[in-house]
Amino acid sequence: MQNLSLTQARIALTVTLLALVVIVLGAYVRLSDAGLGCPDWPGCYGNLIAPTTEPQIASANSHYPTRPVETHKAWKEMAHRYLAGILGLSILLLAILSLRHRTMAGQPRLLPWLLVLIVALQGALGMWTVTLLVKPAVVTSHLLGGFITAALLWILTLRLYSPVLSRYVVAHPDRLLLFCRIGLVILLLQITLGGWTSTNYAAIGCTEFPTCHSGSWWPNMDFTQAFTLWHGIGINYEYGILSAEARTAIHLVHRIGALITVIYLLLLSVLLYRAGRAEITQRMAWILASLLLVQVGLGITNVLGHLPLPIAVAHNGVAALLLLTLLTISWQLKRAYRLD
Repeated sequence: MQNLSLTQARIALTVTLLALVVIVLGAYVRLSDAGLGCPDWPGCYGNLIAPTTEPQIASANSHYPTRPVETHKAWKEMAHRYLAGILGLSILLLAILSLRHRTMAGQPRLLPWLLVLIVALQGALGMWTVTLLVKPAVVTSHLLGGFITAALLWILTLRLYSPVLSRYVVAHPDRLLLFCRIGLVILLLQITLGGWTSTNYAAIGCTEFPTCHSGSWWPNMDFTQAFTLWHGIGINYEYGILSAEARTAIHLVHRIGALITVIYLLLLSVLLYRAGRAEITQRMAWILASLLLVQVGLGITNVLGHLPLPIAVAHNGVAALLLLTLLTISWQLKRAYRLD
């Protein structure tokens, strides 16, 4: 039975890695302005593959005259859809396996099916992303859904691996667990802010660091417009519709959120390192702190480099790794608390 659990754990780990790839690819599609590379859903210009030949492109252009084919963008979008489809089928497989082996001790029963439900919702959000013309509220929700999917897959992986993993002694695990869970909330809020910043094309709402514009720390801003979630339907949100003042407001709020997140999680790293009595626990503290510093460097480079695509995509990927790292620490502290 332990071998069976280990096999399921390895499958779950593989699917988690696939989810991370889908997140990074989704960021690449969004940041390279290919979110409307295919103007329909689930196909692309009425087909299951992006048009490439001259007859296919001519036919697509005749059916969608307001959205001429850009082959490179269409293929980026379809590659993301193909991988997301594989991810959805893989999660369904995990749910079926959990049902088949439901009598096995420690077998997660609800979590795999919750993931199936979330993936179905993600499919709907993916459709609305296209049909509602990359509406920021929808795209941000889609992005957050991707992070939640990866997070739940990682929790499933940890639960399946738990029978073969050792427990570690930590001083005051109950307090650290509370601090870690607060950190998770702060990080998720910051990820949501990052999504809102990206989908409103506000990543370079400030063009300097640490100041914002022309040496100013607090330039003119429009917070009301910046955080209005619903601007109506029928609007093409590609490249953004907000004023410069609204984009600056979003950017600065994201920057302030980043400062709060970094300070809190660095403090958590120090507390974790000092409380841990095992090398693995202290190593997790170092990983968390290192990822934070890398993320800060990527964020600053995004501003000063005017959003270079590889750096912007990496910024999304490291955010996902931070989330999984915090979940790992939280899971380990919970086990230590039960042992204590």
